Amino acid sequence: MADTMHPFQCAVEARDTAAIESSLADDVVFSSPNTFRPHRGKPITAAFLRAVLRVLEDFRYVRQISDSDGDDHVFVFEARIGDVAVFGCDLVHCDGDGKIDDFVVMVRPLSAANALQVAMGAEMERIQHEATMTVESDRKEA
Repeated sequence: MADTMHPFQCAVEARDTAAIESSLADDVVFSSPNTFRPHRGKPITAAFLRAVLRVLEDFRYVRQISDSDGDDHVFVFEARIGDVAVFGCDLVHCDGDGKIDDFVVMVRPLSAANALQVAMGAEMERIQHEATMTVESDRKEA
């Protein structure tokens, strides 16, 4: 497989939230290190990813690992929250249309996971509001 950057990776690095959202399948399942259960659906996943862009500073992908079919990818990243270094990876699976339908985030070390939990906890009300507003907007358009 060629060493090409996945469209999701390009969108994140460009901080293009519209492109990030368009890379997600409607039925995407998002598993975060900060929640006890997976979240289902594009609106909540996109809201979480927008929040991540707000709380992680100096975010950059440092490695992409993909299977030969191009369906499964691991995006290794580095960032920081204040003075805490964050190392992690996004594990994604793409459906037949190339949209991300499964998204798992892992973060280390424990100090980074704790800092992320605090930062994302402060974002939860906004995340829920954004997801709800998107769902309501989609219903009105339907």
